[in-house]
Amino acid sequence: MATAQLTASSISVSARNLSSFEGLRASNVKFASFKPAGGFALSQRPFRCLVVKAATVVAPKYTSIKPLGDRVLVKIKTVEEKSEGGILLPSSAQTKPQAGEVVAVGEGKSIGKTKLDISVKTGARVVYSKYAGTEVEFDGSSHLILKEDDIIGILETDDIKDLKPLNDRVFIKLAEAEEKTAGGLLLTEATKEKPSIGTVIAVGPGPLDEEGNRKALPVSPGSTVLYAKYAGNDFKGSDGANYIALKASDVMAILS
Repeated sequence: MATAQLTASSISVSARNLSSFEGLRASNVKFASFKPAGGFALSQRPFRCLVVKAATVVAPKYTSIKPLGDRVLVKIKTVEEKSEGGILLPSSAQTKPQAGEVVAVGEGKSIGKTKLDISVKTGARVVYSKYAGTEVEFDGSSHLILKEDDIIGILETDDIKDLKPLNDRVFIKLAEAEEKTAGGLLLTEATKEKPSIGTVIAVGPGPLDEEGNRKALPVSPGSTVLYAKYAGNDFKGSDGANYIALKASDVMAILS
């Protein structure tokens, strides 16, 4: 009788390349490596797999959601189904929204002996971190319950460049990526290195200390800064420019 050998190999799946899957996160799963004649031995070789994060559905009998502590309930902006030119977009090409309207807020939090209210109000349009919060289906719409600290800023217009950062957030317009190498070779879009330098457009009021006072941030609008390469949330403005919102602690230096 022929003996077959089956060995689990390392498989890598990139969530970035599967844009039609929203709300996915990677986790490690380990499989056994089967060997002939001697039974099987457990292999400690992990591979990356995808786990779908489904929204929690709130039954119709519940008519309201009251966030607790420093949490905020946001009604998620509807995903765009058409491009600016009117072309219908497949689900794989639709951009996951990072904006919505605040519909309820918690009672705030305490720092030391100081009680602090939520800094955003009901009705405000906010932009939040891409993978923050817990999604819930409520009253026929998608909502998100997230911490106040996961809210990047307030947006009073339809253009991301007008974002008003909150707390210790800094909003930066990215420098243009280099078109050529040092030797003069033209770079394609795929080979251009993502810049880590940009100009500060706006800053938040700063973090709160234990007495509820704001601590000013070390950077100001107009400064050219160097920031951590993989930090923050990226945005594309209507002007075609690239922007990033990140925490002040991710800004490493001021260039002059």
